[in-house]
Amino acid sequence: MTPRASLRVALLLALCSFVIGCSDPADTTPTDAGPRVDATPMPRDALVDAPPIDAPAIDAPISSDAGVTIPPDDPGAADVRFEVSSVRTPRRAISPWIYGSNQAEPGSLHGETMVRLGGNRWTAYNWETNASNAGSDYLYQNDTYLGGGTTPGGAVRGPVEAAHAAGLGALVTIPIAGYVAADTTGPTDSAGGDRATRFFPTEPSSGATLGGAPSLTDGRVYADEYADWVRRTLMPGGTVFFSLDNEPDLWSSTHSEIHPDPVTYAELVERNIDFATAITAAVPDAVVFGPVNYGYAGYLNLQSAPDAAGRNFLEHYLGAMRAAETTAGRRLVDALDVHWYPEAQGGGVRITGEETGDATAEARMQAPRSLWDTSYVETSWITDCCSDGAIRLLPRIEAMIDTYYPGTAIALTEYNYGGGGHISGGVAQADVLGIFGRESVFAAMWWQLSAERAYIDAAFEMYRDFDGAGAVFGNVGIDASSSAIATASVYASIDSSAAPSDRMTIVAINRSAASVSAGIRVEHTVRYSSARVFRLEGGTPRPVADGSVPITLTNAFTIDLPPRSVTTLELLR
Repeated sequence: MTPRASLRVALLLALCSFVIGCSDPADTTPTDAGPRVDATPMPRDALVDAPPIDAPAIDAPISSDAGVTIPPDDPGAADVRFEVSSVRTPRRAISPWIYGSNQAEPGSLHGETMVRLGGNRWTAYNWETNASNAGSDYLYQNDTYLGGGTTPGGAVRGPVEAAHAAGLGALVTIPIAGYVAADTTGPTDSAGGDRATRFFPTEPSSGATLGGAPSLTDGRVYADEYADWVRRTLMPGGTVFFSLDNEPDLWSSTHSEIHPDPVTYAELVERNIDFATAITAAVPDAVVFGPVNYGYAGYLNLQSAPDAAGRNFLEHYLGAMRAAETTAGRRLVDALDVHWYPEAQGGGVRITGEETGDATAEARMQAPRSLWDTSYVETSWITDCCSDGAIRLLPRIEAMIDTYYPGTAIALTEYNYGGGGHISGGVAQADVLGIFGRESVFAAMWWQLSAERAYIDAAFEMYRDFDGAGAVFGNVGIDASSSAIATASVYASIDSSAAPSDRMTIVAINRSAASVSAGIRVEHTVRYSSARVFRLEGGTPRPVADGSVPITLTNAFTIDLPPRSVTTLELLR
């Protein structure tokens, strides 16, 4: 077995636990307990450096009919045609971490697989005392908002252990901006005047032997001690990844109390290298995310950094991390982490709010196409000035990675398409989750912007618990195409495990305000006899079972997609 093939197998085995029917035979988890997620840590290389999965590597465990393709019939006339094939290449493992959230509540989950402890609050978090600073969000004050008492790591331990107990992974933020809160006594000078007296410097490494309790009297806070504490205390219980702070391109505004000057390319690259070096020395299996840019202007020039000099920041960053790996003798940053809040507008309104007028709703449902579609140009300041037409965010980033630092994964640890209380938000969210799986995103975490989230939760469930008994979208993405992408999109999957290998899952999305008939052809080694149908429609923010469709033709059938809806189909022998 070649090393490359062994990585494929390792990833598939790791992903196996996310698929219904792939758990240990001794597992007695009730079938109505929701989607089961194994919190066992995965091998670092398998998590991050997984190559495309080709057909021969997958076909053997899928079915006894492997290698014998059954030609599908013609489903007949329909408004849109979906072509699905499990035998075309490349196939790709769907990372379980794309179903993450920054606000996943272990007691009220909707299929989420990961939670992130991140955001503005964590930039000045002092893990030794649990003090933090609110920054521009509230009076730049030092306080106890994150909780955790006075026990080192208390604000982190509770949420991570709760996540692990619920079967979720966790992404923990390591502060790298230079200073963390030294007290909890209220507002600080927003211009940085209190930095020397109200904050402690944070440094990459203490240079001391790791393993003991941190000193509370040395006036310093060390990242390697924090990472080592996470390793010893939290990583035995489940998966934990590390993030290099939060939105550094905005430090001079959100956290001017500790970083009043705009960050430069040189400073941020140096901080990423120094802190990632310390983290990976303390935790050899650490998976590290960086640089956590806030948005498109951050990707381009680090929010007009003083030393940008016309250089694309992400390209510069990737090249610098590649050089740093050569120097260090090991990879320091595994996942290129960016935030994505679409700037698309409909009727002059940005889609990320809760507006639900027709123009805004339509723009919201089309906006996910900016993640990949060369034929779609949204209405936004980005397409006006900076993208030369279609944004194509994920292929654009992937091309940078291929050129400047091959093997780097992609993470979007904050995103939101708005409309959480409206079907247009559910349609957009379901589309985004399908795109993340198809485009091989490694990790993604939705960020809640308003109290409205019912349709977002339902969109997660259309992939992660569509029947209310734990049925999930498969963990291997297969080829699926739509003849009318502006109207309807489609995503398809199979399972990598042997036991449920005959099962195929399809998610069909209708953006149109009218019902659409979809003719579906499935090229596979298994002949299907029926499809269970589940719907997400306006007025009912949850998956609803809609019976079963007989497949009397050979792997071909027609189904109606309701207006503005998400339909999950589970194909069975």
